[in-house]
Amino acid sequence: MRILIWHVHGSWMTAFVQGQHDYLLPVDDDRGPDGRGRAQTWDWPASAREMTAAHLAGEQPDLVVLQRPHEAELLESWTGLRAGIDVPAVYLEHNAPTGTAMASGHPYADQDAIPVVHVTHFNRIMWDTGTARTEVIEHGVPDPGHLYTGEQASLAVVVNEPVRRTRVAGTDLVLQLSRDLPVEVYGMGMDHLAEVAPWLAGGLHENYRQSELHRALAAHRVYFHPYRWTSLGLALLEAMTLGMPVLALSTTEAPRAVPPSAGLLSNDPAELAHRGRQWLQDPGLAAQAGAAARAHALDRYGLQRFLADWDALIGRVVA
Repeated sequence: MRILIWHVHGSWMTAFVQGQHDYLLPVDDDRGPDGRGRAQTWDWPASAREMTAAHLAGEQPDLVVLQRPHEAELLESWTGLRAGIDVPAVYLEHNAPTGTAMASGHPYADQDAIPVVHVTHFNRIMWDTGTARTEVIEHGVPDPGHLYTGEQASLAVVVNEPVRRTRVAGTDLVLQLSRDLPVEVYGMGMDHLAEVAPWLAGGLHENYRQSELHRALAAHRVYFHPYRWTSLGLALLEAMTLGMPVLALSTTEAPRAVPPSAGLLSNDPAELAHRGRQWLQDPGLAAQAGAAARAHALDRYGLQRFLADWDALIGRVVA
């Protein structure tokens, strides 16, 4: 199949483009939000090909995967094709709604031309999609291997723009925990975090390539996932796949993703700090939980299951 899809979420796309299809990626000179093209910090196969709007004008994809409400308008203005009418389409919803459960109407609610695909079961029940067809295809994570060593007695966190997203990402909880335990943070926007938390400056790491990030994370004893409100952070699943034990809030889809044997889910910061301290003092106990985390992640969020689920959906929609 020839699948037109915008590069919106790099980690998710890294799994998606591992399939057996041709992936047409809009690109522009600025590599802005509507034309990022291929990833710069992930390794993607040659079947993920960049195409300008001018090149797309002569293309007839077999399927369009929409991820933002305005992409249907881009599709029509660039190609003249109407999503769900002239070309089969699905709308992939990555996020949990930002409003309340009673006011979370989805932009593709109450229509029957384009199914809405959610990445978690939590998202599907929180979004109000009305009469629209919905499906859930849970995340898939390419296996980086059991890289965990835990040689550094510290906690690792991955978050982009931690200052702007303080409440959503739980950055305040990271800062609170870092007063008692050694914490290092990876992601984009670390300069802003250094301004508000200068005591972390030596443990802030800016925008690693994915392969470099995996090895850096795996050297830490524990992974801390402090997000209050998110879909299901792929960094959490990747850390589990590396073999890291997990500390996380008991919110959104995390209780499904992290079994008790793999870590601790709690909304009590003191309880999270206590377990983190235990693992820092007992590497064997931490490694045991990390092994359980890896086994669970490979079983539920393995790449082959993910690609098979998408192939089955693509076949139904295109047919």
